[in-house]
Amino acid sequence: MSDPDADGLLAEQLLRLTRRLHRIQKRHLEEHALGITPAQSRLLRTLAHFGEPPRMADLAEALEVVPRAVTTLVDALEAGGKVRRVPDPASRRVIRVELTDDGRGALRRLRGARRAAAEEILAPLTAEQREALGGLLDTLVGTEPARERRC
Repeated sequence: MSDPDADGLLAEQLLRLTRRLHRIQKRHLEEHALGITPAQSRLLRTLAHFGEPPRMADLAEALEVVPRAVTTLVDALEAGGKVRRVPDPASRRVIRVELTDDGRGALRRLRGARRAAAEEILAPLTAEQREALGGLLDTLVGTEPARERRC
């Protein structure tokens, strides 16, 4: 049986690490002059995982947010030329979202920014520690339903 105080401390450390990761990633996004928020970045990454342009509802489900949140993100990314809304060939009432060439270029730069952020956060760890951490995180992430691990 684990010590509740130790578990509470561990949970607090994980939350602090999450906040630190978010700050570092945001700084790297700003340094790469992408003008893209972390939420927009997540939408672009999610969009890239679909084989064909998804419906807005599909994006909302994959991101686990309400459809209105996706609309706001798509509006901003569309205004920036990163995505475009396209009609569904099977139903004129359905709108799909696809990456533009500019969006694919932004996604490549985003991957560079994420890589730089990961290198910064993991710098204090040895290769063995990184491997151990990866295994532990796989175990923790593996406890979530599959739909939560898509992005």
